[in-house]
Amino acid sequence: MQTRPLVEKPTEYGNAASFWVEYPSGLVDLTRSTHLAAASGEDDTIDDGASDPPCMRGQLDVAVDGARTVRFDAKSSALVVIDMQNFFLHPDLRNHPKGLACVQPLLDVIPPLRTAGVKIIWVNWGLTEHELQTIPPSLVRGFMKNNTDGLGSELQGGFGRKLMRDAYNSELYGPLQAEYVKGKEQGTDVWIHKNRMSALWGPQSSLDLYLQEEGINTLFFSGVNADQCVLGTVVDSYYRGYDIVLIKDATATTSPAGGLENICYNIGNSYGFLSDSVRVAEGASRK
Repeated sequence: MQTRPLVEKPTEYGNAASFWVEYPSGLVDLTRSTHLAAASGEDDTIDDGASDPPCMRGQLDVAVDGARTVRFDAKSSALVVIDMQNFFLHPDLRNHPKGLACVQPLLDVIPPLRTAGVKIIWVNWGLTEHELQTIPPSLVRGFMKNNTDGLGSELQGGFGRKLMRDAYNSELYGPLQAEYVKGKEQGTDVWIHKNRMSALWGPQSSLDLYLQEEGINTLFFSGVNADQCVLGTVVDSYYRGYDIVLIKDATATTSPAGGLENICYNIGNSYGFLSDSVRVAEGASRK
């Protein structure tokens, strides 16, 4: 992946209400807290020749690829975990070793993010009877591969109806379900249902409403499959102006070689930033 050169002087991107500031050191400030100094010398600005501003209370610094560090406000950030459900991961339903390998990185990164004040959002398929009647034909057909029955059909082995709300196959895989319950009890985790590849499709979605109500700007992404539901939600987040950081070792796909690499290339070079569970956990744990 081509490395973007460091800026030669502090540079501000965006507009008066939503902006980033990047510094020659590699720091990219996503907090939207301090503008560079304008010619008028307005308050709440800093000198455009100044060194990196100090990391204030409630702000966290996380190292990302490309010799950069992103600074974000914990209370305005969330980890978005997409489709880590039994239907996509349980060995009795699917062969997805790369997806299973994402479980431990998630279990490692979630506790420090919670402690730091970052919300944990579990975004999952969870259909209602009404939604079964409104899903477009392309999506219906996509879930009938290998001559299998479609969405809402009864799965063998006690897994319930395919991707319906409250069915066992729609629960989070293994220890992730218990991790969600723990966070729900603590008031840090929320579960949001989706009914398309993207959780942000259309003029108004449950995820978008929640993010707006909570004042969340920065999203750390993880889950499966990288080039399907994760990508769909990432792209729509990008269009809506959210900050994007992909946690690489907590994201996977069943697609052939190049599927995940293409997503990482576009996120790292255009949509946002790339990191991993170790660097994110370290940043969230640093006092």
